[in-house]
Amino acid sequence: MRCPCRKKSETIRYSACCEPRHTSEAPARSAEALMRSRYSAFVLQLAPYLLATWHASTRPSEIAFESGREWMLLKVIAAEEAGDSATVEFRAQSRLAGRTHVLHEVSRFVREDGRWYYVDGVVSP
Repeated sequence: MRCPCRKKSETIRYSACCEPRHTSEAPARSAEALMRSRYSAFVLQLAPYLLATWHASTRPSEIAFESGREWMLLKVIAAEEAGDSATVEFRAQSRLAGRTHVLHEVSRFVREDGRWYYVDGVVSP
């Protein structure tokens, strides 16, 4: 299976991309890698992984997936790391009830004890 975080034209397999993060075999080496694995976790509805990679200061108690939402495409626009802080700007395209939606976000990440965590994000209209 192609990894959900990759374009359809890319042949990178899930088992070589995000699955090792989802199964805790290999932590994300960068904030961008964590963001990609979190996108794939949304596609695959892996709530435990999403919660485990969400910083404790902003982590919700649960994740509610929207029934019928189909995630279709991820595009990373920019990724910047400065020490133990990082931002990743991305666009994610989905479809719900026959309509296409685009989520454009600049996400903030922090690294603690060698692991990256999602903190929060600013969504552009």
